[in-house]
Amino acid sequence: MPVINFNYHDLCHLLGEEVPREVLIERIPMMGADMHDMEGIEDEMSVEFFPDRPDLFCVEGLARSLRAFLGLEPGMHEYESEETDIVMHVEDSVLTVRPYIVCAAVFDVEIDDRFIRSLMEVQEKLHTTIGRKRSKVAIGVHDLDKVRPPFRYLAVEPHVLRFVPLGKEEEWDLEEILDKHEKGRDYAHLLQGKDRYPVILDANDDVLSFPPVINGRLTTVTEETKNIFIDVTGTDARAVEGALQILVTALAERGGSIGDVTLRGAYDAVHPDLEPSYWEVSIPECRRLLSPSLSAEDMVIGLQRMGHDAQAEGDLLKVLAPSTRLDILHPVDLMEDVAIGHGFERFGCAHTTYQTVGGLLPSTRVSERLRDVMIGLGYTEVNTLMLSSERDEFHLCGLEEEDVVSIKNPITEDHTCLRRNLMPSLLRILRRNKHRDLPQRIFEAGDVLVGHQRRRSLAGMSIHSKASFTEIKSTVESLLREMDISFSIVGSDRGCYVSGRGADIIHDNQCVGSFGELSPQTIVNFGLGYPVAAFELDTVLLLSGKGDAIF
Repeated sequence: MPVINFNYHDLCHLLGEEVPREVLIERIPMMGADMHDMEGIEDEMSVEFFPDRPDLFCVEGLARSLRAFLGLEPGMHEYESEETDIVMHVEDSVLTVRPYIVCAAVFDVEIDDRFIRSLMEVQEKLHTTIGRKRSKVAIGVHDLDKVRPPFRYLAVEPHVLRFVPLGKEEEWDLEEILDKHEKGRDYAHLLQGKDRYPVILDANDDVLSFPPVINGRLTTVTEETKNIFIDVTGTDARAVEGALQILVTALAERGGSIGDVTLRGAYDAVHPDLEPSYWEVSIPECRRLLSPSLSAEDMVIGLQRMGHDAQAEGDLLKVLAPSTRLDILHPVDLMEDVAIGHGFERFGCAHTTYQTVGGLLPSTRVSERLRDVMIGLGYTEVNTLMLSSERDEFHLCGLEEEDVVSIKNPITEDHTCLRRNLMPSLLRILRRNKHRDLPQRIFEAGDVLVGHQRRRSLAGMSIHSKASFTEIKSTVESLLREMDISFSIVGSDRGCYVSGRGADIIHDNQCVGSFGELSPQTIVNFGLGYPVAAFELDTVLLLSGKGDAIF
């Protein structure tokens, strides 16, 4: 979860009065947070918030919420936005690259080192959370006095523009930035496959930003900066607007004046939109979910302590929620705020009158039984990752290719999908342990995905110079006999087995698994130098008739 670090005295300055540290340490967790121990650092504090409250990812947002929560300024804090003549022209060329942009200006800010650190921290927190590492939202903060409006947001070819990116001394074009700059290499994948890249230019064609990668050095914010221009681009309109609202209200908490920016061209709009959202909450439903003794007045007070404006009319609570509260998606979210604002510690509770005794799930009982039998047969249990690759699952193992659940952005070529079988996982274990003494006999009772549904399988392998069909057949027969399961075997044509030395296991007229000697090609593919005998069983099908189905 996001952790914000701030100075105690800075927080008190934003609150408007000095609140004892002990009060903050006691009350902040009641808002839905975890205080971190900052032992040895007297003036520094650290708080971990739930990711559904991005409005609290900066000390300014925390101060606004605490003023309401502590009763210093209950209700919704309103921010005014003044009209300006700043215009952003949005060209059609960018709509297929990074379609959404919102902007704002903030005037007369007093910037010091503490302010800059807070601003950088909230940017990174928003990029990581609602921005999904800049794929949905990317934020640019600029010194407004170093550029000249009107601005343009457009897409250009990679080698058309050159500018000095933030943190560098020399000019690069957009392609060079993606190849050479640290941030370019980090975020180049967000523009992969695009023949044009988004940029923001001013009236002099100076580059403010190359979103979502890097800002220009020209507009770097320093302690001398007085007026700020903010651009937020992305692929999700709601997330983009929410990030802007959180940023400009945080700067307003520092004494800045918010200014509108007009968008023209591909779409027309004026931002930031700080209008609150209107909600109606059922009072009887709120009582049903929280407490029958909760009065309408208690609910109103609770919502005001959470920064909302609220009033009760009949059986309804009429609520105005701040634009920065991106987590309010349903009336039940406001009911949760009623509970937090009222105080969970004030609800009380009754001890349960029921006595229950814990027990193992049927799936766990079956797995434990299978493990006991396999250990008794001389096999060692292993546990492997659910992640696998199509190469190992089908091509190297010799199994028929089937649909699998693929990983969208795999980190390594070994982890590109969720496994369909256990045998490739066991073969990888043998490959990593081929320097160990033989024989090696291993098994795993683990999950696989069959037809995109999670199922439990059991697989075992034996590797040594005399591993054979007879050995693995004896193991399977002993296992099924111990589980009191009737079965028959028929020849198998699976590509992973030596022809004529593989068999399918039939139970209740359906195939529930197979066993046999692995083919020489499979053994070579996994770099093993000895014969391998293996089996794999679908325990769901195998035990479905015994009333102990695992899923």
